[in-house]
Amino acid sequence: MEIAHPYLLFLGDVPDALAAKTGLGIVDWRRDWCHGQLRLDGCKADAKLPDMTPQEAAKSGVKTMVIGAVNAGGVLPDHWIASVVEALDAGLDIASGLHMRLASVPEIRDAAARNGRQLHDVRHSDMRFDTGKGTKRSGKRVLAVGTDCSVGKKYTALALEQAMRAKGFDADFRATGQTGIFISGRGVSLDAVVADFISGAAEWISPAADENHWDVIEGQGSLFHPSFAGVTLGLLHGSQPDAFIVCHEPTRTNMRGVKTPLPTIQQVIDLTIACGRLTNPDIRCVGICINTAALGEDEARKLLAATQAEYGLPATDPVRFGCDNVVERIAAEFGQP
Repeated sequence: MEIAHPYLLFLGDVPDALAAKTGLGIVDWRRDWCHGQLRLDGCKADAKLPDMTPQEAAKSGVKTMVIGAVNAGGVLPDHWIASVVEALDAGLDIASGLHMRLASVPEIRDAAARNGRQLHDVRHSDMRFDTGKGTKRSGKRVLAVGTDCSVGKKYTALALEQAMRAKGFDADFRATGQTGIFISGRGVSLDAVVADFISGAAEWISPAADENHWDVIEGQGSLFHPSFAGVTLGLLHGSQPDAFIVCHEPTRTNMRGVKTPLPTIQQVIDLTIACGRLTNPDIRCVGICINTAALGEDEARKLLAATQAEYGLPATDPVRFGCDNVVERIAAEFGQP
């Protein structure tokens, strides 16, 4: 799948920034690919890009409109269809990370056909995966896990890859969700894989490699989330991580979208080790990454210092403060590059 850029990001009328995390994530890591945004009345997200119509975007050189918003169930709301058709009529391709296929909507399918445009369903792979085998494979892997969904696992993995490469490590980000695929250009959206094959897909994402190579694997969901724990567990078993990093958002009390209380960081460490030992008996935690976006800088630094002292692990906000301390811990535990 080759998705042409530059992009126009469609944010619809989402109620908050988290619902636009696909689009905002692309901007954060591929700003030069993003020329504008298209928002409907009532949209509460802003990617800080010029607002454009599809026609204006096409004139500016945009090639693809990316549906940069998500919702429960991953379906395209009926009132978004007209905007997608308008973009196709303006000469743009469409790329979506939703669960539903774009061509399943007759108006979109017909508009793509009459304009000769491409429909990219990033969440749907043409690959056929084996079931996971759990066989030890060469190379090293570090996985981002979380106390909840949408706490920064993707950003942590991307920042860690960047920091590891800067320190001389041979490291590659491995995308397991639609936004990561838009950013990296490769990967598998694990939440669209049939349950029996999730661990096998995770094995395919991070194959055998040189002993000094590190795959930095984007995490999904949480082992404690009643909606998404199945994907999280399959990813854990299939990725066979040598190391993992716990990601956390400190202002939440319940898990996103449900009434389940948020687990503690220690509970996540303990359960990840207990479950992860099935495919890697030597799994260990190497750091804690906290999303401090809702905190002032002094408050954030105090929280990170307290967390580091409590758990005896490096703690940071990788976007705000970088993650060199986590890379140093990895180097100390597993050797320098």
